[in-house]
Amino acid sequence: MSTAGHSETTGTTELAPEAASTEIPPDSTVNRRQGFGSGFLDTISTGWAERPDILPPAREQSAHTERRREALSAAFPGKRLVVPAGPYRVRSNDTDYPFRAHSAFTHLTGWASDSVPDSLLVFDPAGPTGHEVTLYFRERADRTTPEFYADPSIGEFWIGPRPALGGVASELGVATAHIDSFETTEDDLVVDEDADLTRFVSELRLLKDDYEVAQLQFAVDVTADGFDDIVANLPRIIEHPRGERIVEGVFHQRARSDGNWEGYDTIAASGPHACYLHWTRNDGAVAPGDLILIDAGVEVDSLYTADITRTIPVSGRFSEVQRRVYEAVREAADAAFAAAQPGAKFSDLNAAAWGVIARRLEEWGFLPVTAAESLDPETGHHHRRYMVHGTSHHLGLDVHDCAQARRELYAGGTLEPGMVFTIEPGLYFQIDDLTVPEDYRGIGVRIEDDIHLTADGPVNLSSAIPRTADEVEAWVARLAPSS
Repeated sequence: MSTAGHSETTGTTELAPEAASTEIPPDSTVNRRQGFGSGFLDTISTGWAERPDILPPAREQSAHTERRREALSAAFPGKRLVVPAGPYRVRSNDTDYPFRAHSAFTHLTGWASDSVPDSLLVFDPAGPTGHEVTLYFRERADRTTPEFYADPSIGEFWIGPRPALGGVASELGVATAHIDSFETTEDDLVVDEDADLTRFVSELRLLKDDYEVAQLQFAVDVTADGFDDIVANLPRIIEHPRGERIVEGVFHQRARSDGNWEGYDTIAASGPHACYLHWTRNDGAVAPGDLILIDAGVEVDSLYTADITRTIPVSGRFSEVQRRVYEAVREAADAAFAAAQPGAKFSDLNAAAWGVIARRLEEWGFLPVTAAESLDPETGHHHRRYMVHGTSHHLGLDVHDCAQARRELYAGGTLEPGMVFTIEPGLYFQIDDLTVPEDYRGIGVRIEDDIHLTADGPVNLSSAIPRTADEVEAWVARLAPSS
């Protein structure tokens, strides 16, 4: 039986009238649908226990979400604002991708992994400056309605209990109403449709509050357990002809058991695959003697995600060249960490990391110019052949959080206490790159940590995950001694 949430019709969820009949029309295009006999229809609404009507307490984050809504209201006086959670997305025919609410919706409501598709957070103007805020969603259907048993998209017989208006209002601290009572207007400003509104809700996430930082630390901690699982399974990973898939599966088990999902597609890139920055096919072997670059992050139930990369010697020991490359990348990461101080520019992190990378490449004889010439922003950047990406991005509900923020507040912005971002330099020598010696070709290394900036400086949320070459070798020896 399919577990899809999408309806079994073509683009509609209106099953109730037809489903309530005892026959399927001969011209129906839905071959799997079965009719209901009169015995079922006469008795399906009876014999159910009463549902307790107990209101849950407010969620921990409700005070924070209220302040966020107040900030949004103040920024758009007199405007009607609509923040959608989003719909199901079809993966194949009547099979959907797992639903995940829009990050702006979650940030403003606190409704995360248990939210429901097609919900709307609506700000209706109330006076010259304020708004009345209502969360519209499809409340659970009474069991006397055909929806309960006939609609595989939303019927509780198919997908399980759905939330009640009163319970959600109590948990989230916001007024609720049935989605059927919502009426759109031509003046609505809608997130992802109105540029100013989309920008504002993205910039609203640049500074994290205490709850968000705690959730990000939790996501990092679960991710650390997932990396331990991978290292402990190295012997099994090596044995399988598609060991990269085993890496992906081992991490997925941790993400689903202790969190909600992965925050992004896991990169399990062994050997030369590590030089492909977004390698997510994960269909290669994991061979002793190679390095495996693993970029993975658990998204916890609050939908905050970690984003961690570690590069591990499959056999447990770095070769001399592998260690040289690895420690150069770590040196670049440490330089960026040292530069991450309140009042510095976000671009200073790039400059610090690239400075180390360029100097090491010059030392090894890989640059056609000096490191200083390579670092010239107009005529240089020769070093970026081996590290084409940037060093940092904001992190939060999205793995690349705050992506719609203005450039002057992001790439050109000033670092402030409360920001959470990655530091992730790397070096990648493609297998067919003739500009480097043969023993460097096919080596790819990245080290990525998640950083919380405080008034006293940066805090590495992922510092418990081994980072130095010596620590990584000891990690493998401890958890996978037979690898």
